[in-house]
Amino acid sequence: MNIAYTIAPGRGDTDLLLHGFAQSLLTLGLRLCGTVQINTERADAGPCDMDVLVLPKGPVFRISQDLGPASRGCRLDPATLEEAVGAVSASLSRDADCLIVNKFGKHEAEGRGFRPVIAQALELDIPVLVGINALNRAAFLEFTGGISLEVSPDRKALSDWFVMTAAAGQSAA
Repeated sequence: MNIAYTIAPGRGDTDLLLHGFAQSLLTLGLRLCGTVQINTERADAGPCDMDVLVLPKGPVFRISQDLGPASRGCRLDPATLEEAVGAVSASLSRDADCLIVNKFGKHEAEGRGFRPVIAQALELDIPVLVGINALNRAAFLEFTGGISLEVSPDRKALSDWFVMTAAAGQSAA
């Protein structure tokens, strides 16, 4: 089993990192499953809109709710997130080179969201890369039972992890 996670320090940095990394793997012709998050600033200066792109080519789901510019609570639209989870689950197959999950968030920490997809990928021996934040790190580590590897939040480190993972998979075959 091979599951890794990364935490970038700035707001939205993990999203940008995973999106760029996924695009570089797709450019190499690799078969990806999962999601990457795309944040779009709003003209009204409210919180950004959050979309997830189901890899490799869509669809795109708007996972944020517009609660108004003064809102401070969680803006996640759980029903739409579950639609994205369903799309990823339906596309996951044994021939995938990697599952990328943009975020192990509150929904996953509470036992929902992408948890079953991550478990399914691990059962299929597909490497998994997950973005997490400090708030949900303990829940993620508990979920993975100590088998996850932290990877530095930069594209070279992610590439090195992927190459190491691919090489280990080929030697096991």
